[in-house]
Amino acid sequence: MTTTVSTSDPTAKKIRQEEIQGVLWAACDTFRGVVDPSEYKNYILVMLFLKYISDIWRDKYAQYAKEFEGDHRRIQRRMERERFVLPAGASFYDLYEQRGADNIGELINIVLEAIEEHPQNKAKLDGVFRNIDFNSEANLGKTKDRNRRLKNLLEDFNKPVMDLSPSRVDGDIIGNAYIYLIERFASGAGKKAGEFFTPAQVSKLVAKLAQPKPGDRICDPACGSGSLLVYVANEVESDNCSLYGQEVNGSTWALARMNMFLHGKDGARIEWSDTLNSPALVELDDLMRFNVVVANPPFSLDKWGAEEAAEDRFNRFWRGVPPKTKGDFAFITHMIETALPREGRVAVIVPHGVLFRGSSEGRIRQTLIEENLLDAVIGLPPNLFPSTSIPVAVLVFDRGREGGGAQADRRDVMFIDASREFQPGKNQNTLLDSHIDKIVATYLARQDEDKYAHAAPIEEIEENDYNLNIPRYVDTFEEEEDIDIAAVQKEIESLERQLTQVRSKMVGYLQQLGVEVGTGGDA
Repeated sequence: MTTTVSTSDPTAKKIRQEEIQGVLWAACDTFRGVVDPSEYKNYILVMLFLKYISDIWRDKYAQYAKEFEGDHRRIQRRMERERFVLPAGASFYDLYEQRGADNIGELINIVLEAIEEHPQNKAKLDGVFRNIDFNSEANLGKTKDRNRRLKNLLEDFNKPVMDLSPSRVDGDIIGNAYIYLIERFASGAGKKAGEFFTPAQVSKLVAKLAQPKPGDRICDPACGSGSLLVYVANEVESDNCSLYGQEVNGSTWALARMNMFLHGKDGARIEWSDTLNSPALVELDDLMRFNVVVANPPFSLDKWGAEEAAEDRFNRFWRGVPPKTKGDFAFITHMIETALPREGRVAVIVPHGVLFRGSSEGRIRQTLIEENLLDAVIGLPPNLFPSTSIPVAVLVFDRGREGGGAQADRRDVMFIDASREFQPGKNQNTLLDSHIDKIVATYLARQDEDKYAHAAPIEEIEENDYNLNIPRYVDTFEEEEDIDIAAVQKEIESLERQLTQVRSKMVGYLQQLGVEVGTGGDA
């Protein structure tokens, strides 16, 4: 690696969140119009990660060079203990110096592989860059075009504002910028975004409903890019929690791993495999159990593995096997089975069909209610997601309601209809903090609120045949105001007099213009 002493110092101007986000989004111009956002997001986000670890490395080298007065051996020994180790020739700046090379895509791949394979990094980064090919003709175009795009990308990330040295970056700025990019990519990727992203405000709501606390083990079995996990961890307001996730898509799994590192969650365990068919979060040959389980799983997933579910070695589907064309209850039952008995909490985003569909889903739903596990059903506004315009709901399950749990005496389900309170947007609606605060406060209070919330006893749900459709429990019907017939009649008479006056004036104007006007009928 070409070792360049960092010019940053403790008095250097701090980078602002909006500055880095503006430069990052402008860097995307290299790909817009020629590469699908669902593809080029990987290249931008990997380059951000590479620049981040390179700037930390360069900053640390400068610090140790000053401390040890240029003693190279002592510097190297200290650098080998850093969070990520960059082998010789394997940093962003080495690539920047070669940005005009005819094989720059291949050189980027070589650098990423060298970083990933370094013995100090392998445990953390193994496989993270393997699914992202900077030399891909299919994704980045033919050689000449590919080289030009990658050169522009390296130059964008070398701008002074993109100096991500620790002395210039406070707190979670880099992690927030990463989530910002993921959100912007999701907006541009439309339905393709659903597999890797949950909107920030929805994530914040789910995190608050999950109520994590210090010491908790927190899991997202369909974690996408990992942002929901980050939001739940932030609710703990300390580092005293452990994060676990699983993601089926290799590229998205890599984004989740980098997301954890950029937020300082190096200990997070994110597995790459199919949660329903190959659960990887296991210990002692059994499913791991968690204090909090959250997810925004794919809605009504087809071909999710129903054929093998009855023989599931972990017996997750003992309540019944969901239909093979709709995997919603497969994810729900997996999440409940991985929540700690008599303690664990589950918050999951679902399409409304989960609330009322019959057959095997109806039987599973009834069993969950009879077990007294369901704690809340919260209806959200439509068009909150880039992947679908349909309204969705959040289901909260609490295993503390089981016999022996702290909430075992609770025998009602909190229904909240929050579908009408949102900030409208041109392409997508948004929940404001005030909307989130109201939902959470109403959920915790567990008190009826006219046209908004109702705490329904289990007996009331039984009377509705275990149908959880929210309008059955929260009446949002607005009665029309009584009509004052006499007042309406007076208004009609007044309008008729005004109309007569207007017609009379019109006749006068036409006569002044020499236009003959009939004496009968309307003018």
